[in-house]
Amino acid sequence: QVQLVESGGGLVQTGGSLTLSCAASGFAFSNYVMRWFRQTPGKEREFVAVISQGGRNTFYADSVQGRFTISVDAAKKTVYLQMNSLKPEDTAIYFCAAGVSFSDTQKTIVYWGQGTQVTVSS
Repeated sequence: QVQLVESGGGLVQTGGSLTLSCAASGFAFSNYVMRWFRQTPGKEREFVAVISQGGRNTFYADSVQGRFTISVDAAKKTVYLQMNSLKPEDTAIYFCAAGVSFSDTQKTIVYWGQGTQVTVSS
């Protein structure tokens, strides 16, 4: 059974930090490109960050560049999103996803997690 299970979300004050984790199981993790997306009510899901197989290459949305860091632990089949200098506009449900291309699109996503809520208070 394929699973992507996010954790680490919560409530944090502006300027604070959180680290999200996404544990994968049930598929060949090393063959997939892992991404983070986020979504707020009434808006489309938006790309946050992507990391290549093995973690050599990363790419970020402009809105999080310099504040967020995506990383992967292949042995643990887990992808992380370190979020620093959080802003109220970062409030969203954060989803991890496994895809087949290094890109910021949802078109090649194969598996989705269930999401974890991040709330940044002002």
